[in-house]
Amino acid sequence: MTHTAEPTAPPTKRQRQAAKIADAASTPIGWALLKILLLAVVDAIALYAAYVLFTHQEWLILGVVVVVAVLVNWIYFSRKLIPAKYLTPGIIFLVIFQVFTLLYTGYIGFTNYGTGHNGTKDQAISSLLASAQERVEDSPTYPVTVVEQFGTYGLLVTDPDSGDALLGTAEQPLQEVDADFEGGQAVATDGWTTLPLAKVFTLSAELEKLSVPFSDDPNDGSLRAPDGQKGYLYISTLEYDADADTITDTDTGTVYADNGSGAFTAENGKQLLPGWQTTVGFDNFVRAVSDESIRGPLISVTIWTFVFALVSVASTFFLGLLLALVFNNTKMRFRNGYRIILILPYAFPAFLSALVWAGMMNESFGFINQVIFGGAEIPWLTDPVLAKVSVLIVNLWLGFPYMFLVCMGALQGIPSEVNEAAVMDGANPWQIFRRIKLPLLLVTVAPLLISSFAFNFNNFNLIYMLTNGGPRFDDVSIPVGHTDILISMVYKVAFTGQNRDYGLASAFTILIFIVVATISIISFRKTKALEELN
Repeated sequence: MTHTAEPTAPPTKRQRQAAKIADAASTPIGWALLKILLLAVVDAIALYAAYVLFTHQEWLILGVVVVVAVLVNWIYFSRKLIPAKYLTPGIIFLVIFQVFTLLYTGYIGFTNYGTGHNGTKDQAISSLLASAQERVEDSPTYPVTVVEQFGTYGLLVTDPDSGDALLGTAEQPLQEVDADFEGGQAVATDGWTTLPLAKVFTLSAELEKLSVPFSDDPNDGSLRAPDGQKGYLYISTLEYDADADTITDTDTGTVYADNGSGAFTAENGKQLLPGWQTTVGFDNFVRAVSDESIRGPLISVTIWTFVFALVSVASTFFLGLLLALVFNNTKMRFRNGYRIILILPYAFPAFLSALVWAGMMNESFGFINQVIFGGAEIPWLTDPVLAKVSVLIVNLWLGFPYMFLVCMGALQGIPSEVNEAAVMDGANPWQIFRRIKLPLLLVTVAPLLISSFAFNFNNFNLIYMLTNGGPRFDDVSIPVGHTDILISMVYKVAFTGQNRDYGLASAFTILIFIVVATISIISFRKTKALEELN
């Protein structure tokens, strides 16, 4: 008996194009061209990064970029390092987005980085002297031309004594340059664009802030030209002594010295701000547990974070498990439709759902108070206790569909023979569930419960969108509230308020990492979930 081959449909145009691309890439010449093109893009990015780092004198990072770029080119032009060609992209992204982030956060936790301490010492000195400048009464008038280069504004100054042209910016002191003159005033120089007066008049706000140092010595003062046409000498009332490393207020005679805290400090404890970024050791961690205005809210927030994470995991799991048991009954009609309805909260973005709930729980015009409770004014989000209850209710509504899906899948994975054998032995439904189904279910679900705990431990979106951490604590130095969890507390310390303390926030982040990692390791060992997964 013979079989005839069935005719196959001719390839489509898209399939033919894909085949041509694959054939071209599979040939040595095609693969070499593709490799060269991709490496050219990588090298171009590395070259630009090297240029930026060189101009900012970031020598360590510059060296790392150069070494990595050379290593990548060597790996992909080599014919022997086949495994490294597959591992290199993943390792690079892992180092950039995970390892570097963790290490840098850890480093910031041991510094005073924050408002008033976010630059170098030289920048702090320049800023302090510039902030206390006063115009010299008998200052000569300097003809000025405003110039611009790559978005940076500078002053092209004509020395009234020598007639020389001087050029400077806020970062670079005045230096002699070659310039074109008109009527005895320097009006243009190579590499810079001379701005017309019409444009200068629109830059009054920028020019009022522009202060060009006369020299590398900050005590020599600076030149300012608020109108963009005439400049005058300004001298600071603060005088810096480089040998003694002190700043003296010439008006009061107060001497401010560098005592290692990242700011010039007087004997009475008064500091001159801005300061500069410096390492402070474990001061942030000590301050977190010793400063009463920080320790009090930190303890309350930590306790609430654990309660919120544990109650959220327990409530979502047991509600999801209950619904999974109910809808796992094959005799129930329309159960697929019910399942779709139940997973709808999980289908919508959580932050949008939290905003909707925030509107419904509004004390004055929310749907819950106005419709369900007939116009009552229940403070769902403004009372400390009710706000926590509201957060747990909303998180239960958002989280149970996930547990429902997980438990449904785990229950369907339990062989029916196990249930039948238990029935034959005379076990009732409760005994079957407690002694057979639940233990088998936990073997599968335990790792997901641990990950759910870690997720809720850092569930920033819900807290921020629903209550914004409120209502706020009274008499505390950091802007936190009763429903804040540790991660939202870190956000507020770092990014809200007048004083942003990145060092303290990073210290809190390290503590959160240690807590979550410790709980996860202990939980995995207790449940032996890792061995089950492997």
